[in-house]
Amino acid sequence: MPPRTPTRKQPSRKAQPAGTAPLFGLAAVALICTVLAFLWSSHRASPSRTPVATQPSLGTTGFSPKHIYSETANPRVDIAAALAQAKSNHKRVLLDFGGDWCGDCQVLDLFFHQAPNDALLQNNFVLVHVWIGHMDTHLDVAQMYGVPISKGVPALAVLGADGKVLYAQATGEFRDMRHMEPASVTEFLEAWKG
Repeated sequence: MPPRTPTRKQPSRKAQPAGTAPLFGLAAVALICTVLAFLWSSHRASPSRTPVATQPSLGTTGFSPKHIYSETANPRVDIAAALAQAKSNHKRVLLDFGGDWCGDCQVLDLFFHQAPNDALLQNNFVLVHVWIGHMDTHLDVAQMYGVPISKGVPALAVLGADGKVLYAQATGEFRDMRHMEPASVTEFLEAWKG
């Protein structure tokens, strides 16, 4: 018979009150679910978009996003009003499809309000911002004007005062505004001012 080795005595554990272990488990699961839901919604809210505050081309410190696109506006009504205004003022209608969450949309709006683009825009176009939610709202309006939102936003269309589509952005030309110059917006407005 082999000699007997002494066994170590395991330290005694204090007994937990009945029912507390499951509560800690539930709290941990709830915390993990909350974090995952936050991360998922943040990713879904701005697919492949860099947050505006970190965009290199903004060139300003302390820039904060503007509220550009109305979530409650009816784009069909806004476009009809813009067409009436364009007809009486001999202008064209510029449709801008996007969302406030879109950093490139914020950059486009910034470029719209810089010289000479601000004067070109005001003198030649009636601008209508069309909110597209998170790539899931008013897609029928974009489709009606031949603008495939799936190619990226901001997406633009130019209408004559009669409502005829003169230009529809088909390949997402402005979806990467943060890497473009204001001169590209100037060139676009000059080309379509009529």
